[in-house]
Amino acid sequence: MKGHFAAFFEPSAVAVVGASATPGKPGHEVIRNIVANGYEGSLYLVNPKGGEILGIPVQPSIASLPPGIDLAVIILPAGDTPKALEECGKMGIRHAVLSAGGFAEVDEAGARVQQEIEKIVTKYCMRVLGPNTSGHTSTPHRFTSTFFPLGKIRRGKVSYIAQTGNFATHTMKHILTAEHFGVARVVGLGNKIDIDETDALQYLGEDPETHGIIMYLESIKRPRAFLKVARNVTRSKPVIALKSGSTEAGKHAAVAHTAAMAAEDRLVDGLFRQAGVVRIWEYSHLVSAGKALSMAPIPKGSRISFLAPSGAMLVSLADHCVRLGLQIPELDPKTVRRLQDISPPFIRMRNPVDIWAAASVKGVEFGYREGMEAVLGDPNVDAVVTILMLTEDTGIPSYDFLVDLARRYPGKPVLVSFSGDRRYNEECKAYLEPRGVATFPEIEQPFEALSILAKCRQFMSRAI
Repeated sequence: MKGHFAAFFEPSAVAVVGASATPGKPGHEVIRNIVANGYEGSLYLVNPKGGEILGIPVQPSIASLPPGIDLAVIILPAGDTPKALEECGKMGIRHAVLSAGGFAEVDEAGARVQQEIEKIVTKYCMRVLGPNTSGHTSTPHRFTSTFFPLGKIRRGKVSYIAQTGNFATHTMKHILTAEHFGVARVVGLGNKIDIDETDALQYLGEDPETHGIIMYLESIKRPRAFLKVARNVTRSKPVIALKSGSTEAGKHAAVAHTAAMAAEDRLVDGLFRQAGVVRIWEYSHLVSAGKALSMAPIPKGSRISFLAPSGAMLVSLADHCVRLGLQIPELDPKTVRRLQDISPPFIRMRNPVDIWAAASVKGVEFGYREGMEAVLGDPNVDAVVTILMLTEDTGIPSYDFLVDLARRYPGKPVLVSFSGDRRYNEECKAYLEPRGVATFPEIEQPFEALSILAKCRQFMSRAI
């Protein structure tokens, strides 16, 4: 399996079939992305017009390509894809990304074209991503086959398997512009005529560049094989999945999207539990879970402490934690005494921590720093969330103390949210996240992310 995927994730020579000189066209943007990411292998472009594109010579046909090409990125209309794939097969190219849509997800005519492609794949013993895929990414090898204008893709330690084109395109654009984490690999499955989620999961499970795996799936092609592979992978790496199509409306949408036939949802739940895969339910959690895995350790358990500048927040968030399966433990007596020492006597300190009085009387930075250090050092606490009060009137801390605490307690996640002036919230995020401390704009979000991480630990620690 690893050998098959090396051609996708570590290609030495790549041909873009359907290269275009016209900016904005997929056949042009894929070349721009490859160049922007600093791909160091040989890049060949194919277009009957010949000439040059972005200074790279263009071959007039697939037949004019040199031998030894690892991967073909075929970015032609659906009707032209079979012929191009056949020619690649004749040239000895055994791996291909089929970008076009318009196959079984559209109509019967598209389904027939897809069947034709499947025959060609079998005939030449090829491995194929797609069709109907926006491509894949391998930042360790500085390569991508996506045709959405992304530019350079930030390197990270989380990998994604996505049965949707938008993750490798505009969702990735959001991550690159609004977040501060990156990716190791991204696999766009498309219609899965060959490579499916089980193949990709097996590869990523063995991939040293991948420390956590997140999936978006609309169907599971080979449930038994998936269970076997996932049970093995989830013992050493966290695996998180959003499986959509859980309602009748979602099932109909999945058929139109990738020709996926959704399974009965309770069966999917059972499969994931047996496999050790943490199920998520919101698309936004694909991003927030990726951030949490990238910037925080997997906690040893689900016991958390949190600090907030409001009694109402303490109460409502405590309820939220219980609903998420998180525990709010009693603090060690030494911790309680330390918290009481930094706070005026009219506040009774406990878990969760009302930090308002300490921050107001002794300063925001002092109150939060001392309060966080106290609970981080508590043996009953596995992770800490702090909701920073940031306004000019109450004082703006330096933020360095948060980075320092996260580094001094590397086994415990430190997640941050905000209350106050949006300008300073954004400033704090821009400072903390490049330094490895995850922040979340809405106060419920860090708890949701911690719940996901805690479930990962539960599955990774299960009995063999």
